[in-house]
Amino acid sequence: MTATLRRVLVRAPASAGFATWREYGWRSEPDVVELADEHEAFCNAIGAGGAEVVVAETALPTDPDAIYVFDPAIVSDRGAIVLRPGKEGRLAETEAIAADLERAGVPVAVRLEAPASADGGDTIWLDESTLLIGRGYRTNDDGIHALRKALPGVTVLPVDLPHLHGSEIVLHLLSLLSPLDDDLVVAYLPLLPVRLVQLLKELDIRIVEVPDEEFETMGPNVLALAPRVALALEGNVETRKRLERAGVDVSVYRGDEISRKGDGGPTCLTRPLLRA
Repeated sequence: MTATLRRVLVRAPASAGFATWREYGWRSEPDVVELADEHEAFCNAIGAGGAEVVVAETALPTDPDAIYVFDPAIVSDRGAIVLRPGKEGRLAETEAIAADLERAGVPVAVRLEAPASADGGDTIWLDESTLLIGRGYRTNDDGIHALRKALPGVTVLPVDLPHLHGSEIVLHLLSLLSPLDDDLVVAYLPLLPVRLVQLLKELDIRIVEVPDEEFETMGPNVLALAPRVALALEGNVETRKRLERAGVDVSVYRGDEISRKGDGGPTCLTRPLLRA
């Protein structure tokens, strides 16, 4: 998750729909013109780093969360694993992401079926053979078991996620932590599972701590474009300073519409297809 990003899938707002923003738990109604402008600028920021930006074409006209393409699938050496989102309104994204991935030349290797549920936002590759997975309101035990079965040779390590604001307010593992290099992550330490803190210490992975006041504004949600090169939501000034002191080159994007209103940061808005 920290090697140089070469190819990435995004879904333009034109392929989603925002009339149902209340039903999907967005904080307020998005301005669709500003939202499109922000998304275009976000894609340009990724492309400026050298990555090929692939635009998903399948329309999901009643699903504003569809722009957060990280959640309905993960990509492994075997191909794509289409997940089964824990939010009922996002279940239609599975067929859409499968079509979009295959159109992009990424074969679908496995599809999760009920009763399994898993969100991509609960998955973090620590390395090529170690997958962290958050057990919470969107990812259940059946989903974890299904991913273990789908990824032979990969160590799948579950960690429990905190309740915090409850089942209606999504809290993914990537809400708490983002990898930035083989030996560096940014994280909100007070909510990290003890087992995960201990594991990071055992692996000599340094934690750049997000201050309390920047957790709710997605300070821990940072996209690695390359080792110690990151794209972050603007506004988390102290977190950015701490990252830069740790040797991370940080660029920021404006995300009032695409990120703040829907609670989806830069990792949520992307599905990396190739890193090298």
